Amino acid sequence: MTSIRILIADDHSVVREGVAAIVSGQDDFEVVGKAADGQEAVSMWQAYKPDLGLFDLRMPHMDAVAAITAIRSAQPEAKIVILTTYDGDEDIFRALRAGAKGYMLKDSTMEEIVECVRAVHAGRAFIPPKIAESLALRIHQQELSVRETELLVLLAQGMANKEIARCKNISLATVKFHLNNIFSKLGVNTRSEAVAVARRRGLVQS
Repeated sequence: MTSIRILIADDHSVVREGVAAIVSGQDDFEVVGKAADGQEAVSMWQAYKPDLGLFDLRMPHMDAVAAITAIRSAQPEAKIVILTTYDGDEDIFRALRAGAKGYMLKDSTMEEIVECVRAVHAGRAFIPPKIAESLALRIHQQELSVRETELLVLLAQGMANKEIARCKNISLATVKFHLNNIFSKLGVNTRSEAVAVARRRGLVQS
């Protein structure tokens, strides 16, 4: 039986070893590498040429989206699954847009992870119902502009309007204009609500 050669990438060693244990427990799965961050994952992919990757979404130095983009620029057919705790619709959208073939949460059962690996290796996408629901909601959401996203990040950092204006070298009126648009698109009325929704959806990182 030919083994499915798998590269695991997660910045938490306990999680890496736990996922490796699940993978190694299958007769036709083989762990060929365990990376601690996105940069290491890209290097290991180039060195070991695995059949499939299981990557955490947020890692130091380079997150999974950037790692997937780098890997697929050299190997467009690369098969990578996200295995993470983050279920925000924007997180899911960014990962799938980058080329991830599956998106699993870390509270998935061993059987679900194994099923996902087999499906993606066979050339199918694997999106659990809960993830598909979040993705469907994302499709119907109004998308923030690049400038609105930048201001939302500063808002989440606790900056006041005057600080944001100085940081971006724009007028206070322009800041207020963008914030009103952000509130409208997110369906909120206050700064705190905007930050809470942004973090839940993955528009900004905590």
